[in-house]
Amino acid sequence: MDKLRICLVGCGRISFKHAEAYANNYDQLEVVGFCDLDSQKALRTRQKYYELLASKGIEIKKDISIYTDYIKMLKEQECDIVDIATYSGCHAEQTLVALDFNKHVIVEKPMALSIEDADLMIKKAREKKKVLGVCLQNRFNKSVQKLKSTIDSGKFGRILYAVASIRWNRNDEYYRQDSWRGTWEQDGGALMNQCTHNIDLLQWIIGSEVDEIYGDIETFLRPIEAEDTGFAILKFKSGARGIVEGTTCVWPSNLEETLSVFGQTGTAVLGGTSVNKIVVWRVPDEDEKEALEKFTENPDNVYGFGHTPLFRDVIEAIKSGKDPLVTGEEGKKSLEIILGIYKSAIEKRPIKLPLTNFSTIDMKKLYERQRLVR
Repeated sequence: MDKLRICLVGCGRISFKHAEAYANNYDQLEVVGFCDLDSQKALRTRQKYYELLASKGIEIKKDISIYTDYIKMLKEQECDIVDIATYSGCHAEQTLVALDFNKHVIVEKPMALSIEDADLMIKKAREKKKVLGVCLQNRFNKSVQKLKSTIDSGKFGRILYAVASIRWNRNDEYYRQDSWRGTWEQDGGALMNQCTHNIDLLQWIIGSEVDEIYGDIETFLRPIEAEDTGFAILKFKSGARGIVEGTTCVWPSNLEETLSVFGQTGTAVLGGTSVNKIVVWRVPDEDEKEALEKFTENPDNVYGFGHTPLFRDVIEAIKSGKDPLVTGEEGKKSLEIILGIYKSAIEKRPIKLPLTNFSTIDMKKLYERQRLVR
């Protein structure tokens, strides 16, 4: 099969990592369009892509088209994959539209802001026989891949519990840059935006379905509707426990993102800015120093190196007819956990999974109702 054609919808903060993934997969991808409501953002992302290609000795002879209307782009451009990197509140609608155009889709996390929308996306992708991949790229970190394969081999024995800690800083200016940030309707808070990746890793590494959630959220400092800090205890059907601690209030800058796993016969801590290195590795018959050296990466930002292999994985899935590592069904798991934490926090009680339906809009309504009661 020839190169797959891809177009990008949304050229904001994360778009440069998508452009990097395109450039690193140039042998498999042809970019045919960049789209953003702000044409200057689309132009900047296109320029970044050109610069990345130039660093590899590749020159694009004809400028890639720029759009401010993604539907117009889908009508005019022949493409195979629509890559959606807009803000969270747009993900579901734009994914469903792209699937209606019979396109494969890669969508940034979280895939949606409601259980209902996530289910619709999954259902339509299956009906259309199209790949739906979700950008949970930290699964592709060398440290995470090593941990997952070692646990799956049985060396950790029974997993007792795991802890996901996301200790970051997003200051007031960050939230004021765009009106959608920190709103229930279009974003959610720290758990939904910043902590999705590590919550996904926690449930994926434990490898069991979540049975019950007890959550607590608070808005300590940031000028937003949703939470800037959240906590949760997860009970898994395997008997394991999960602990979540996430915040955007760490002063004065990002501190760490860690995943600690405690098994019957193994202990591991992954750390760094984006769980990109092994900090502790105590596993039978394995050398800790070797593991720390061999499975550590040093990205220059919190986004890590995972987008490139994630895009490659989706490309291979499209060409082979198999599922990618992070399907829509997989992307829904962290979404459901976060919505379960929200529901537990607002109702002040443990919540059983699965959720039949719940959304960040429901959180907005419940908060408003509580204010009226008070």
